[in-house]
Amino acid sequence: MSYGPIDFIALEFKTDQLTGESLPALLELVEKNIVRVIDLVIILKDQAGEYQVLEIEELAPNTLAIFDPLNVEISGIIQVEDIELIAEHMEANTTAALLLIENLWAINFAEAVTRSSGKMVMFDRIPFEVVNEMLETFAKAEA
Repeated sequence: MSYGPIDFIALEFKTDQLTGESLPALLELVEKNIVRVIDLVIILKDQAGEYQVLEIEELAPNTLAIFDPLNVEISGIIQVEDIELIAEHMEANTTAALLLIENLWAINFAEAVTRSSGKMVMFDRIPFEVVNEMLETFAKAEA
């Protein structure tokens, strides 16, 4: 079985402003077999800067029900060091979601490259904030 590239994503939300809007967008990607969530860890950081880590299997039943449709596989790839690094940089009163997402869309392409004796020599993801900022800068320069 071939796997697609896996992305480690850490998202931070102001706890008192969580809307849940991003979850249906992720669920849509899962349902369309574009991505697969292979690990999910939640970090809650309070006003005092103390944090609590909740792995998906530790969530309360009502909270777990929210994430159930994602069919998260617990891979254990997200390590304590990853969690500590993110928690250290989180602001107070925030909630972070650490996800490992397999890019299912890339599997067939990667296999075709391999069959053609090709190999990836570089892969870099540019965050959407950077792309939007660059395009905004270009648009202002053209105006």
